[in-house]
Amino acid sequence: MSPILPSRHQPALPLDRLILREPPGAEAIEMDVLFVGAGPAGLAGAIELARLARQDEAAGGHLGSLNIGVLERAESLGEHNLSGAVVKPRAFRELFPGMPDTDFPFRQRVDAEAVYFLTEGAARRLPTPPTMHNRGNYSASICEIVRWLGERAEELGVNIFTGFPADALLVEDARVCGVRTTPSGLDRDGRPGGSYTPPTDLTAKVTVLSEGTRGALAQAWREWQGVGSPNPQIFALGVKEVWQVPRPLDRVIHTMGWPLSTEEFGGSWCYPQGDQVSLGLVVGLDAPDSRLDVHGMLQRMKLHPLFREILDGGTLLEWGAKTIPEGGYYALPERRYGDGMLIAGDAAGFVDVPSLKGIHYAMQSGIYAARAAFVALKRGDAFGTGLADYDRMVRESYITADLHRTRNMRLAFKDGFAVGAAKAGLMTLTGGRFPGGMIRMHADADVARTPGSETPFVPDGTYTLGKLDAVFKSGNATRDTIPSHLIVGKDISAEVADFYAHLCPAGVYERDGDTLRVNAPNCVDCKATDVLGPRWTPREGGSGPKYRLM
Repeated sequence: MSPILPSRHQPALPLDRLILREPPGAEAIEMDVLFVGAGPAGLAGAIELARLARQDEAAGGHLGSLNIGVLERAESLGEHNLSGAVVKPRAFRELFPGMPDTDFPFRQRVDAEAVYFLTEGAARRLPTPPTMHNRGNYSASICEIVRWLGERAEELGVNIFTGFPADALLVEDARVCGVRTTPSGLDRDGRPGGSYTPPTDLTAKVTVLSEGTRGALAQAWREWQGVGSPNPQIFALGVKEVWQVPRPLDRVIHTMGWPLSTEEFGGSWCYPQGDQVSLGLVVGLDAPDSRLDVHGMLQRMKLHPLFREILDGGTLLEWGAKTIPEGGYYALPERRYGDGMLIAGDAAGFVDVPSLKGIHYAMQSGIYAARAAFVALKRGDAFGTGLADYDRMVRESYITADLHRTRNMRLAFKDGFAVGAAKAGLMTLTGGRFPGGMIRMHADADVARTPGSETPFVPDGTYTLGKLDAVFKSGNATRDTIPSHLIVGKDISAEVADFYAHLCPAGVYERDGDTLRVNAPNCVDCKATDVLGPRWTPREGGSGPKYRLM
């Protein structure tokens, strides 16, 4: 069987849909600043900006009150957010000075941790790498963090619009003027039905793209403006479950090794959250096996003695999946600002893989976006270099310092686990100076795939579950008659259909004989195939998962 090269089968990004060169509608909603995406970056930015505006107004500043909006595609805050998560509280302390850590929306403080190397039947404890030390940090649910931040934002007068996905950027020449939302109530063929709601235009002097991983508008803007990066962004797929357990876990756990092969980068986690645990597996999407199935790997992993002891007698509460930007320092966009716009959080790639951290970087970047927007509005200059101060703040911050220190660690694993582990150890010892220059990477879609060995997996319905049952556990309530939001390439062979079916954790893609069947309503917006196959585009508000605990 000849290798599959995913990029040959991936359709182009639909710029004509995502970039609209037309004036806003007559009934457009006018904002001063609009954050697209109500995750940690967008909400932290909105809170900081509202506070700056209040302080300026109280001091007699000429700017006056600002109309700040946050646009969110989920029906309720937090329903589309997923993370491990162990949180470093640094950005919370900056955003809420004087507030004790006990008042933040965390589950519990990390007081003990362990790292294991797994084989199929055993676990060998390893010294905790310096980048993975977590004592003094906190385990948390990002859904709860987002809901709490949303409440703080609304107390400051921020307008939060839930159930409104941003479908396209509204642009005039090279300037971003706002967004157009996705219509709702369309039938399978895209025709208005009885519950049809037309799109809404929202204009803004500054639009902050805080869409999260693989943000469609951020991707479109970069391609439209030709904003590159030294390396392409690479991604991992994380599949997560939350369990109610009879015995509280007493430590943070990370593992490497089985069920991954030596050619795959990734690892697992198990975090204590009171009488619950957060459990998941992350695998890089540059893996060469065309039968990579992260959901199936997680199900097998739960039967390992290390995890079986933790889960024994417990109950699965929730399941979810999402992609994670892993390229680090060398995959950051060359600039994160443009005429009338900024990019923050995961959409910009602010994730440090060696430390498994992204939430505090997202929040900090949102804070910097707010400060840059505020200064630009005070000057009356939200064009071009008027927002360049944002990039300066990011460059001079701990975000860039941290990512630069670990700049090659994830990239070192492109040649396999053993070589990567040795190189990563040297990078740690030298503070990132070894091996000198940048390790070059291919985009995930440019890595050839061949089928590896496959052991059929049969879920037991108690500890393990299939993909359709997993989608049910995500709370997905997408209506069956929604038009497909997935753009599939041409000439999809049976082998490529098989590749997509294994890759997708939610059973969206099936091989049907020699053709591909797409079950779009199953999608939980993890965007794995947006990296390697069919393009993900925004769909009507409220579609997708309804996470509560993630």
